Amino acid sequence: MAADGKQTALIEVRGLCNRFGSNSVHENLDLALYPGEILGVVGGSGSGKSVLLRSIVGLNRPSGGEVRLFGENLLALSGRKRSQLEQRLGVLFQGGALFSSLTVRENVALPLMEHAGLGRADAEALAEMKLALTGLAAHAGDLYPASLSGGMVKRAALARALALDPDVLFLDEPTAGLDPIGAADFDQLLLTLRNALRVAVFMVTHDLDSLWTVCDRIAVLSQKRVLVADTPERVAQHEDEWVQAYFNGPRGRAAHTAARET
Repeated sequence: MAADGKQTALIEVRGLCNRFGSNSVHENLDLALYPGEILGVVGGSGSGKSVLLRSIVGLNRPSGGEVRLFGENLLALSGRKRSQLEQRLGVLFQGGALFSSLTVRENVALPLMEHAGLGRADAEALAEMKLALTGLAAHAGDLYPASLSGGMVKRAALARALALDPDVLFLDEPTAGLDPIGAADFDQLLLTLRNALRVAVFMVTHDLDSLWTVCDRIAVLSQKRVLVADTPERVAQHEDEWVQAYFNGPRGRAAHTAARET
């Protein structure tokens, strides 16, 4: 807690600018992520949701502004200090991004060997625990990514993202490509993990069911910055035309009704 009684942000984005040649994606964007919350990030096509995620986790260097992780300015840190901070972040990329030549167990064990310095046996034992935590059957560790269903890929990638016990978990379209049952199961898994591990979650998603079911706050990207960041109910009341069409159209209303009934 800060001295004024408010929560101290784990991540603060201040005045962020992302420009690629003559194309400006973000200008003076501000956003914060707080301990234990699930923050959903939405926006129209080209609003820079994935670019924002990549800027925060250190995969894209912004053109301007600050990204502060745990009170430290990421862009001003030395390589070693920056690497240490980035190890407190877990990332689930679109499509899983698992190494096809490694088994699921080896994929999850890899960051434990590279960053935690564990031997193979210890790393793979911990990897088995992470896989179990995400609900995968014991035999899944022996499989290669090509043998996995879409839902299993998501869970395996989530286990890898959790390998180093991160303080913040980044999810890029985690339910994309899943059937409604698989997506709903993933949402419930995410809530369970957040409550059990007290990990904060930054989630880029288009999934209205996920937004209404799991998110404490939603940030809407529009006009190159954050238009609004608030509870789902308050965001849905925003007068912006895109927000109204997205959250209060037929699919948005159905998702909200379903969330209230669960």
